[in-house]
Amino acid sequence: VQLQASGGGLVQAGGSLRLSCAVSGGTFSSYAMAWFRQAPGKEREFVAAISWATRDTYYTTSRSMKGRFTISRDNTKNTAYLEMNRLKPDDTAVYSCAADSRGPYYYSGPYQYWGQGTQVTVSS
Repeated sequence: VQLQASGGGLVQAGGSLRLSCAVSGGTFSSYAMAWFRQAPGKEREFVAAISWATRDTYYTTSRSMKGRFTISRDNTKNTAYLEMNRLKPDDTAVYSCAADSRGPYYYSGPYQYWGQGTQVTVSS
């Protein structure tokens, strides 16, 4: 199973980005999908997840991200998305997607498959 994250880039504060995570080599519709991020010098942190069956969504409790990020999936395209709005400089990080057949989870350890990450840089 391979995950390919894309959609990152340089954006001004207040702008928006949509990240994509394309999955190949497995049955996408049976995987829970998640996004994590890691800023320089910081630990990886959970951003959002979506289940495979009910498409229930789960978000970080971090107040800094609350209400600005939306996770979704399109099983016909084998792709998960992370819509990010009202971006802030503190959102600058490498964003990685992950997949797991028994998730979703709020922590990174159990996820079976990972993408390589896409850099998001938010300028002030």
